[in-house]
Amino acid sequence: MRIIASLAGAALLLLAAGPARPRPARLPAPAPHRYRLRTVVLDAGHGGKDPGCNGVKARECDVALALVLALGRQIEQNMPDVKVIYTRKTNVFVELDERAAIANRHHADLFISIHCNAGPRESHGTEVWTMGLHKTIANLGVAQRENSVILQEDNYKSRYDGFDPRSPQSHILFSLFQSAYITNSLRLAQRIEGQLRTGVHRPSRGVKQAGFIVLWRSTMPSVLIESGFLTNPAEERYLNDKTNQTYMAAGIFQAFRAYRRELEGAPAGEEDAD
Repeated sequence: MRIIASLAGAALLLLAAGPARPRPARLPAPAPHRYRLRTVVLDAGHGGKDPGCNGVKARECDVALALVLALGRQIEQNMPDVKVIYTRKTNVFVELDERAAIANRHHADLFISIHCNAGPRESHGTEVWTMGLHKTIANLGVAQRENSVILQEDNYKSRYDGFDPRSPQSHILFSLFQSAYITNSLRLAQRIEGQLRTGVHRPSRGVKQAGFIVLWRSTMPSVLIESGFLTNPAEERYLNDKTNQTYMAAGIFQAFRAYRRELEGAPAGEEDAD
């Protein structure tokens, strides 16, 4: 009898509680926000009253512009969802701080500056630079040559807070800037160096670091590419050839595409958006 009474009591409790409520379905966790690289700024070094270094026939300002335009076309054709902004598309002079300011105003995700090198006649090969400490006197020399452009700008001492491109001390003062972006800058630089060396089969002088104003003032990952030596006759002929310019631009584009996929966490084999 006690067992029957207990069962009856339990039944009454269930009736009082009403029908059993189903457990709410567990909602799937929201997908993590996927970073997208949307804007890249391409900077052709020198221009206008500043031709840069010269070979016998070729000028740095012209070769750099040809490489930048070829790279930009490949990005625009293959990645229409990426906005390409140029610091210049013609032979005009653009101040170094304005080049970086263009990238900053457009909240760019990446800044790529392309140049040509100068040196002894036998010097050859590409270099890919990021912002950082001068590891050698040679590194400082390259930075001083590229930064000396500001001597052609009006009021450069006030524009650059007293920076003197001829002074090693001035370069050391800002060589630690961009630390927040150095990891991704180096990641892209290494990919570009690898593509130019193994894909395009250009001799490489490696990935290096020094204090470049144009990289210092940009607030995003940034690299500067020295595409070769116009003071070397064989390299000048190579760099001044349109087919080779397209070929080099394709190598830089392949590195950019791989960098973008890695940064966005795209699954292996995923194609770029059309």
